[in-house]
Amino acid sequence: MNTLPAQEGWIASDGLRLRYVTWGHEDAPPIVMLHGLRSYACTWEPVAAALVDRYRVIALDQRGRGLSDWDPQRNYYAEAYVRDLEVLVDALGLRRFVLAGHSMGGANAFVYSGRHPTRLAGLVIEDMGPGASASSQGSERIRRELRDTPDAFDSWDDARAFWRRQRPNIPDAALDSRVAHSLKAAESGRIVWRHDAAGIAAARLAATPEQLVDLWPFVRGLTMPTLVVRGGDSDFLSEATLKQMATASAHISTVSIPHATHYVHDDQLAAFNNALRAWLDNLNDAAWREGT
Repeated sequence: MNTLPAQEGWIASDGLRLRYVTWGHEDAPPIVMLHGLRSYACTWEPVAAALVDRYRVIALDQRGRGLSDWDPQRNYYAEAYVRDLEVLVDALGLRRFVLAGHSMGGANAFVYSGRHPTRLAGLVIEDMGPGASASSQGSERIRRELRDTPDAFDSWDDARAFWRRQRPNIPDAALDSRVAHSLKAAESGRIVWRHDAAGIAAARLAATPEQLVDLWPFVRGLTMPTLVVRGGDSDFLSEATLKQMATASAHISTVSIPHATHYVHDDQLAAFNNALRAWLDNLNDAAWREGT
């Protein structure tokens, strides 16, 4: 995959230096994208490639991930993530934008939508819904993976093999991205995590129900057009919950992508991009105007 031209920027939030990446023209309609629990801003690069002819894509390395600072307090919960997002939005002067989030990023996006509904022209949620983080088969799988993840690897081959075991069906291009952006070589010669693996695992494994956030009030309170994309083979967001979400809010449109797990845009990039682009292009022009 060809590298998409990108610009890098930095913000300060809670004393942390956080990195963001942008693709596209600065005067194009903006889309802010939030990654998942162990991911990074550039996971959205191949999605941005399908959008930048018309849209500007902005992706944040959420605290503790990518090139952003690790939080010494290990405050890796929605309240802190949403504060970081608020700082980013204000720093870039975004008055109206679409907000998209995958998994943890989707939960953070829901919370932001409840606090700042007039800022959002639309909301896109990738494989996240009420109860998914607390009681789904996928949430137990993720907890198990967090407990079993090693601190370092002896070689790049070992690191790549680890990610392949975690995501057996991930396409090579998505695996290449994950290896490149989630790992780095240490001075010792071992391969270590770029993200705060120990801190993120400790926070997630100790999370209270309140810290995981009940998303139902945010679903019911939606006031903007919302697309929820589910992986057809997801163990995280069930088909039943997806239907309940659509029933709970008339603002929600849903799509299930066949042969995709919880990691929809990794597993089925073209189908994800087609669904997202079609929905974005069908947004009413009025949705992008302030005060609507």
